[in-house]
Amino acid sequence: MTPKIPLVSLQRQYEDIGEELERQVLRVLRSCAYVGGPDVEALEAEFAAYCGSEFGVSVNSGTAALHVALLALGVGPGDEVITASHTFVATVEAIVMVGATPVYVDIDPATYNLDPGGLDKAITQRTRAILPVHLYGHPADMNAIMAIAERSGIAVVEDACQAHGATYRGRRTGSFGAVGCFSFYPSKNLGAAGEGGIAVTDNPDLALHMRQLRDHGQRSRYHHDVLGFNYRLPTIQAAVLRTKLARLDEWNERRRTVASWYNSLLSDVNGITLPVQTTDAAHVYYVYVIRAPRRDELAAYLDSQGITTQVYFPVPVHLQPPYEEYGGGAGSLSHTEAAAHEVLALPLYPELTRDEVEYVCRCVGAFAADGVPSS
Repeated sequence: MTPKIPLVSLQRQYEDIGEELERQVLRVLRSCAYVGGPDVEALEAEFAAYCGSEFGVSVNSGTAALHVALLALGVGPGDEVITASHTFVATVEAIVMVGATPVYVDIDPATYNLDPGGLDKAITQRTRAILPVHLYGHPADMNAIMAIAERSGIAVVEDACQAHGATYRGRRTGSFGAVGCFSFYPSKNLGAAGEGGIAVTDNPDLALHMRQLRDHGQRSRYHHDVLGFNYRLPTIQAAVLRTKLARLDEWNERRRTVASWYNSLLSDVNGITLPVQTTDAAHVYYVYVIRAPRRDELAAYLDSQGITTQVYFPVPVHLQPPYEEYGGGAGSLSHTEAAAHEVLALPLYPELTRDEVEYVCRCVGAFAADGVPSS
């Protein structure tokens, strides 16, 4: 019988901690206090402290976190924000939502993160922010990025939506820039039972402004100082996230163990490029991404063997219809476009077993050796 190995298994996580999650959710339900309150405040303080930041501002998605961060920094029409195109669309979406213009810099082909070497050329008098993405769980080169930003007087907003708990030179992602933004989408290293997000900062004025923006612009009930949004995080989600936060480091370490199995078993497979971890970084493997020249054929073969994979991301943002006007078109970001044709995420989650990883690797090896072998 062919095994069935999903890309992510929230079911296995639930089997592990479901009883505690149910207790916390029932506690909130019985309280009949579903918006704001002690759980939300505690999550904000606990997650900010985890990141090494002073303040946390919870919101209802990672996209909302990026949006309120840029708005709080005063980014708007006429401004430019430098970012990467090899990312989930929300990174660029948030820039466009505030009326600013995204300016793309190509990626480092090894880490898939924004290449600091392209920043100086991209900076203009209109540049208001740099928005690096810690993609797949590997931190961007923050020392280089921060040095350029500080020299140029430009704010940095970190998109850490895929990098909960990752570190760069001993510091957690999200703690370097003016604001660090995280998503709590269910599949993330720290995921809610639905949507959620948070922005962390050391700046009390930015924190206050973001809190107003997420709650209709209110400074106090029915007193609205600025145009705002309904971006509040539900209390039940805060309770779920607090429960899971206590396990995050354990789960991240388990992800590294699973990644090490893949690295060992796939190291000799021809034509497969494995993910890297730079000496400055501690990867948390939100996804385990390989590169393969015949990526689509490999994905189809693995699917036939019961293995679910995912392409992150098949079409770069600068080639997506709503965002084409901001980029240089096809061929303008060579490393980004090459990655889009070759990257493939294999199953990885803390509960994945050694036997399952060995099966995935045998299938990848069989494809690499024989093309598309018969079943």
